[in-house]
Amino acid sequence: MAEMHAEGAHQHQPPQGFIWKYIFSLDHKVIGKQYYFLALFSVVVGMALSWLIRIHLVWPNASIPGLDKLSATGAPGGVMTPEYYLSLLTLHGTLMIFFVLTTAPQSGFGNYFLPIQIGAEDMAFPRLNMLSFWTTFVGLVVLLATFFVTDGPPISGWTTYPPLSAVGPAAGPGEGLGQDLWVVSIAIFCIGSLLGALNFIVTTLDLRTRGMTLMRLPLTCWAWFVTAVLGLLSFAVLFGACVLLLLDRVGGTSFFIPAGLVVSDKVISNHAGGSPLLWQHLFWFFGHPEVYIAILPGMGVTSHILSCFSRKPIFGYRAMAYSLMAIGFLSFTVWGHHMFLSGMSPYTGFSFSIFTMAIGVPSAIKTFNWLGTLWGGRLRFTTAMLFSIGFVSLFVTGGLSGLFLAQPAVDTSLHATYFVVAHFHMVMGVAAIFGMFAGTYFWFPKMFGRMMNETWGKVHFWFTFVGVYCIFMPMHFIGIQGAIRRYSTWTDNYLIPMIPVHKFMTVWALITGAAQFIFLINVFWSMFKGEKASVNPWEGTSLEWTVPSPPPWDNFAGKHPVVYHGPYEYAVPGAAKDYVMQDSSEKVVAT
Repeated sequence: MAEMHAEGAHQHQPPQGFIWKYIFSLDHKVIGKQYYFLALFSVVVGMALSWLIRIHLVWPNASIPGLDKLSATGAPGGVMTPEYYLSLLTLHGTLMIFFVLTTAPQSGFGNYFLPIQIGAEDMAFPRLNMLSFWTTFVGLVVLLATFFVTDGPPISGWTTYPPLSAVGPAAGPGEGLGQDLWVVSIAIFCIGSLLGALNFIVTTLDLRTRGMTLMRLPLTCWAWFVTAVLGLLSFAVLFGACVLLLLDRVGGTSFFIPAGLVVSDKVISNHAGGSPLLWQHLFWFFGHPEVYIAILPGMGVTSHILSCFSRKPIFGYRAMAYSLMAIGFLSFTVWGHHMFLSGMSPYTGFSFSIFTMAIGVPSAIKTFNWLGTLWGGRLRFTTAMLFSIGFVSLFVTGGLSGLFLAQPAVDTSLHATYFVVAHFHMVMGVAAIFGMFAGTYFWFPKMFGRMMNETWGKVHFWFTFVGVYCIFMPMHFIGIQGAIRRYSTWTDNYLIPMIPVHKFMTVWALITGAAQFIFLINVFWSMFKGEKASVNPWEGTSLEWTVPSPPPWDNFAGKHPVVYHGPYEYAVPGAAKDYVMQDSSEKVVAT
């Protein structure tokens, strides 16, 4: 039955003309590239914003050329105001979390490789796939429009807590039209993510080729599948929350606005009965699964790459698959640890603390299995392998700081500090981006038919790996000292001694950001001038390495593969080579 579904999946005809082939394409590979380049654009903008943020923190009176052209009121004479600092902080977080970390690993790589890895011709719903991308694109355009409206981007942060985000222009710059556009942008993004999640789930369950049982799926497919389930359940909640917030702002309702508020010496008299804590519950019910929406695809990519370049089967395949599911399930039980300071009952806080510690168990299983895969392997230190090892390093480092924040008594002191900034950047942000880099260097030959430059790739890795540790490790220490996040200047006596540390981090942020241009040049140069790639340049075993580079329109040229083996058959005794392809009918006899 699976084979019958797979054969009927690609019912649309090859596109004719540039518009239908490259813009409104139904081909999952083109849509995957569209998502990837949308995320690449977003990360460049987000990185530029982070540079502006870091520069302002250590040189608050510096005049930044051209910034006044972007916002004459937010940066008069090029000097950033504290309010505009918060606006840029809001957009940096929103761009990176929604349009980079959520988009590239799942919608970019997942769209391109999920159908090929399961032996299908396309996603289950190609038109829905196209619609999900263009919905996401519209969401990005609406978000970037906040730069150009009169009051500028919102100052409420990427978490956009009410009542600050709900009462309108009285709350400050950016809380008028800019905040409306932010809410509409995220609601649109939620719709695109829900459409994509449905597509991923149906494709994985219904379009697997003959022989591709669930326990023969590459771990990348497991990661994309679990991520899609998380997205389906969590983005629906965030969408509802955005609708309620928009109604509070423009419809006169009071879901999140309590009675008796005084904002900017003005009594908010037309709202009563709302609860700001309701937003926190809705947002973080989405927000913590979102952490794993960002990181699980990176886990799948890392598992896939470590096995390939260790020339060993993945250590504990079933444990790896089940731990992905366990992480997905537990991610819906821990949202309250973001709210330890909200006045919750100590008993409730204790229960959330227990679940938060429990989610470390499947995470530790994955970590030890990655180390078990590396141990005793014949390691090939390609750029993709280096970034995968870097992913493991960053995930462990960032995860260890999470053990502290899981304790309500400790989190009470650290919650508003740079310790939290360091934690989520390491475990969610930078680790996930390392997964994206690993996937790019690994799958670039298949996507574009050419090899990336390995020498420059390794230069890019070492600058990035050293740089992110120099940026984010010191944040843990100044956080313990009491450095408050979201402050735009450091004028309090106890904060002034930390300014040299901030200068150190800022210099490394500039160096690390500059190193990313090595990557960008490598990508675009290799697309046109790189060495032509063979079908299987890395000697991988999964189905994407059985088709030409890049794959044809229908992936397998009308021939539907039959799977005989698991996805990580390396170092097989008695095999003709040191690996056996999934679709190989070779019968291996152990010697």
